[in-house]
Amino acid sequence: MQLVHQHGGDLDAIERKYGISKTEIKDFSGNINPLGFPKSAEKALAQNLSIVSTYPDKSYTSLRQAIAKYTGAKAAHIVVGNGSTELISTFIQTVHAKKSIIIGPSYSEYEREVTLCGGTFTYFPLKEEDNFSINLTALLEALTVDVGMVIICNPNNPTGSAFTTLQLEKVLQHTKKTGASIMIDETYIEFSDNLKEICAIPLVKKFDNLFVVRGTSKFFAAPGLRLGYGISSNQGFLERLKTNQDPWSVNSLAAFAGEKIFSDTDFHTTTQELISKERKKALDELATWKNVKVFPSSANFILMKLLTDKITADGLYEKLIQKKMLIRDASSFTFLDEHYLRFCILLPEDNAALLKELKLWIE
Repeated sequence: MQLVHQHGGDLDAIERKYGISKTEIKDFSGNINPLGFPKSAEKALAQNLSIVSTYPDKSYTSLRQAIAKYTGAKAAHIVVGNGSTELISTFIQTVHAKKSIIIGPSYSEYEREVTLCGGTFTYFPLKEEDNFSINLTALLEALTVDVGMVIICNPNNPTGSAFTTLQLEKVLQHTKKTGASIMIDETYIEFSDNLKEICAIPLVKKFDNLFVVRGTSKFFAAPGLRLGYGISSNQGFLERLKTNQDPWSVNSLAAFAGEKIFSDTDFHTTTQELISKERKKALDELATWKNVKVFPSSANFILMKLLTDKITADGLYEKLIQKKMLIRDASSFTFLDEHYLRFCILLPEDNAALLKELKLWIE
């Protein structure tokens, strides 16, 4: 059972196991924008499919300029890749640290890539009693000179908690002295109400030991596009990273679509307003329940802990899939157990239906 919903969003596996058409499932596990892929980009792609007959620009100049305008970073500091996964993997390979610290609980691919590169890692724990916020003093003490790399997901998956830019700057000042490189995965940051207070991109110019990575799978609802980008001011590192990448790792269609989605400001605003409103509504509702503890979130998902023994997260998973609703049993995350579950924000009517079902079984 565990393998079926290890990462969330594997609708094909769910369809095979439960005999439910994946088109009928409301997926609260994949953390993908409920508005879907931007219509402006969809229309433009449909009208320009002939570009598959040409190689993409090897330097991705137009795409990087679009990302620069979207993020405020310099185009010269931007590298693109086949999804954020490729860039995360390539970053870890390029740094090739003997010892890494991962802020956790977090995305399991970080530890997998560190291990594949022959490195070792330890988790620095975000603690439930602190609502999974960072203990900065303890983290700085843990970042000794033998730590070569630090991996931070911000906002963090699955907790939804976030470092502030000021906290990140203190970590960067410390690791600049100790010699560690820092990767900050901002996959979910565009869903945040407080993006300007937690974004690391403004720190790139000041700290050349920083690599910020983002993708388009979640905010732009484009996991099949396989487009990600990274930002660093360390030109030597960027050149080594590009050397480690396969050439043309971003295909022509993805490069073209990227230019469109990053400039669709109406889509950006509509998404942020929807998620903000629905996240607050869900958090306010859950705060009235006696059998759960809910944690503040700067992402488009909510982590909650069951305070009752009458049902587990896996039990809820099973109950809800019969209702064609897919949540994430969070017990596979480091430091979490069978009492934790995560769900993402979808459209208002879907969120209301999920909360109704959850309340039925929990309360």
